[in-house]
Amino acid sequence: MKRFISIGVLTSGLALMGAAPVPSDDRMIVHVLNRVAFGPRAGDVDRVKAIGLQRYIDEQLHPERIPDAAMSARLSGLTTLGMSSRDIAETYEIPQLQARREKKQEAAQASTSDAAKPPAMLDPFQQKANRVVIELAEQKMLRAVYSDRQLQEVLTDFWFNHFNVDARKGPDRFLLTEYERDVIRPHVLGKFRDLLEATAKSPAMLFYLDNWMSADPNGPHAPMAPARIARGRGAFGRMPMPPAPRSNPQGKKAPKGLNENYGRELMELHTLGVDGGYTQKDVTEVARAFTGWTIQNPRMGGDFRFEPRIHDTGDKLVLGHVIKAGSERDGEQVLDILAKHPSTARFIATKLVRRFVSDTPPPSLVDRAAARFRATDGDLREVMRTILTSPEFLSPEAYRAKVKTPFEFVASALRATGADIHDATQLVRTMQQLGMPLYMCQPPTGYKDTADAWVNTGALVNRMNFSLTLGGNKLPGIVVDSLASPVDGQTFARMVLGDEVSETTLSTVAKATSVPQMAALILGAPEFQRR
Repeated sequence: MKRFISIGVLTSGLALMGAAPVPSDDRMIVHVLNRVAFGPRAGDVDRVKAIGLQRYIDEQLHPERIPDAAMSARLSGLTTLGMSSRDIAETYEIPQLQARREKKQEAAQASTSDAAKPPAMLDPFQQKANRVVIELAEQKMLRAVYSDRQLQEVLTDFWFNHFNVDARKGPDRFLLTEYERDVIRPHVLGKFRDLLEATAKSPAMLFYLDNWMSADPNGPHAPMAPARIARGRGAFGRMPMPPAPRSNPQGKKAPKGLNENYGRELMELHTLGVDGGYTQKDVTEVARAFTGWTIQNPRMGGDFRFEPRIHDTGDKLVLGHVIKAGSERDGEQVLDILAKHPSTARFIATKLVRRFVSDTPPPSLVDRAAARFRATDGDLREVMRTILTSPEFLSPEAYRAKVKTPFEFVASALRATGADIHDATQLVRTMQQLGMPLYMCQPPTGYKDTADAWVNTGALVNRMNFSLTLGGNKLPGIVVDSLASPVDGQTFARMVLGDEVSETTLSTVAKATSVPQMAALILGAPEFQRR
């Protein structure tokens, strides 16, 4: 692919990604659409102007009231989305494991043969199993582009990152469909305590952070074989999957002791924050409280179950609270304590303000959002209302203050150009190429949403190349009718970027010699990288 912009121009473009003037009414609407939604589509500004910003925000805070029937039609071909983890395991995972065992046996029998080995072929069972993660990633992109419940999609992305699970770790790839569908999405505007418990009892989280194998080291434990970690060809065909994180079941056979992974991440990443006031002793006590929280037949897509035989029934002391229950209720009491802790309110408020307002969250808004969290017993809808109706959110300083992640960039580009997606498979591959493979973030922190993670010259080159391919209608399965015929560069620039287009961008766009180049220059412009 021909590179038509010099590195110097790209670097200067990054330098231009600075503060913007006070937004007008239209610019304010664009600002809201870039934060509450994945960017404006053609006609969105006029629609929001007609009903008013306040009503638009209120509608988005109640997605259940927004008809979204068209999404069902767009997702109808993705057959795994409605399946349970058990059904997915029986249909995709178990046949693959059986085929792998047979292949290993055949290889062992043929190891003494001097015959030349045939060339390696793609494993059809592996390819079939990979469809589960691919279809999940396709639906994420399709919802971001087309759903009218945009805030719900933005928050689903936010909370999945907050409670991150990596598809590459063992059976998590066939547990993630149910995890996002039944655990994350329904709770993004509900009570934080409900979301916290839903993740704590999710087989996907139990496996990812190894809690399913955590046991009282002094108790009489029934044997529990750890799940075997599947490794091999990447989840996207021939494109290799990054190495999977290691499982740490703390033992090769039966649970032998305490695993503190979940207890630590529960406090550091899910609730209190790293400076939330807990100690290593609290980590150990929380881990003790969650012993016995495990999975019924993890390789079969089983559900959460509490196993009293491996639970530590002794008293626990967590953040000054004595826990005496000696049962499943131990863990539930820990969730109660953490959900009500002032550090949790501040930590969650800070992350939400960072996502929706600025990489440097205004302390005054964090204070008010945290206070609203505490006053409403962790009502996330009310916390979001506080943020989205705040002077800080609507201030000139917040306008284009955030750099888009690769996911936000691709979704907003498709929305801005009015792309018609017939097959989203190529977009899943695009996300890998842009350094943000969907559902494959290894650290439990999830993908960052701050500029330092995504602003560099190489990343902008990749975005330009995607824009060139999109503008040239060369992305398989995707058609952009708005670019199918010649169009004036300045007109298209203002259509995509609004009235606030710098002279530098307009002069650069004027140098384009083709529609694809023009589209790439506009979608790759500093203004479009920000939201």
